[in-house]
Amino acid sequence: MAASATSFDECRKRARQAAKLTPDVRYVRTTFLPGDETVLHLFVAPSAEALGEAGRLAGLQFDRIVEAIEEHSQ
Repeated sequence: MAASATSFDECRKRARQAAKLTPDVRYVRTTFLPGDETVLHLFVAPSAEALGEAGRLAGLQFDRIVEAIEEHSQ
């Protein structure tokens, strides 16, 4: 989603709302890449479909949902 610093707060609010509307979806964080005019949201969800539905309910605009796997160093 193309974004500006002005719309960043609105994007973050809608991401948080998506998690509130769907019990199985947890909001983790939002990252804004100003050079790319891009906002990235990180969620924990049971499936891409569940997250997509939560986003639609919250009016969160997104281009795509991609599965990510993280490993934390100890």
